[in-house]
Amino acid sequence: MHPASSSTHEIPEAHMIPRHVAIIMDGNGRWAKERFMPRIAGHKHGVETVRTAIKACIERGINYLTLFAFSSENWRRPTEEISFLMQLFITVLKQEVIKLHENGIRFKVIGDLSKFEPKITEFIRNGETMTAANTRLTLTIAANYGGRWDILQAIHKMLAQHTDLSSSFEEKDLAQYFAMSYAPEPDLFIRTGGEQRISNFLLWHLAYTELYFTDTLWPDFSASTLDLAIQSYQRRERRFGRTSEQLKISKLINEMRKIPPKKMA
Repeated sequence: MHPASSSTHEIPEAHMIPRHVAIIMDGNGRWAKERFMPRIAGHKHGVETVRTAIKACIERGINYLTLFAFSSENWRRPTEEISFLMQLFITVLKQEVIKLHENGIRFKVIGDLSKFEPKITEFIRNGETMTAANTRLTLTIAANYGGRWDILQAIHKMLAQHTDLSSSFEEKDLAQYFAMSYAPEPDLFIRTGGEQRISNFLLWHLAYTELYFTDTLWPDFSASTLDLAIQSYQRRERRFGRTSEQLKISKLINEMRKIPPKKMA
């Protein structure tokens, strides 16, 4: 299945280990508050957890990891916190992208970068260029990202290249213009921190994604937390509109195809 393909038009192959995991990293501030620490301490510790998540995904054979770092609505937060997050972002870009490259990880950022200062944008573009050929894992950071923004910007790009508005458009025509058109739709979505909503994250892409919510705060997220989410994922039937009976028949056919033909006497 092509990365930009739609699960509403094609049936993706189901794997025991999700190919693409998307995570909303929620709970940094509450983690710090519980420990009578400033919110920024939670964000610092959250960066350490990102390293843990990357390592765990690689060890489990996950190919794509997408992390929601800063939403388009997070600009509503206190000015001091936003300023700290921007400085933390710069520090992480300076220190971590080279390490990602050394470990064969492709680095991508999706979102409206126009609100970031030029220094941040430059670091992002340089990091993406440096790691473009890496294949061990694709790490995508969603920064100043919103699902509605993504849909609108994709429509604008599509219309800019298709000036004949009398044309009839299909999903596949739009899919190539999404910010993350290079990746398959997420198989598993995880939100930490106890909230049970997707908060304007990958609205188009999560159409058939399995959703998993945990009370674990992001700084406490571990390989074991990821395993619990994967175990929940593995217990689910990914029917994509089909019946359970159709799914069983499909699995049987796939298993039969794996059996090597007998040699003729």
